[in-house]
Amino acid sequence: MDTVTISPKFQVVIPKEIRSRLKLRAGQKVHAMVYDDRIELVPVRPARQLKGFLRGIDTTVTRERDRV
Repeated sequence: MDTVTISPKFQVVIPKEIRSRLKLRAGQKVHAMVYDDRIELVPVRPARQLKGFLRGIDTTVTRERDRV
């Protein structure tokens, strides 16, 4: 886990390891959300880039009859 410091302008630097792992680039947008008592930054990705990201998901869950 990395620790970052909030600047006087309320800015933070995302550590290089995290930027590399998530393939973030300068100028890219992220959604900032409050979740319980933490802040989550979720990269905004174009819909075209999301193609196939659910490949391999288990679809054998039991479904209600009206949800076929």
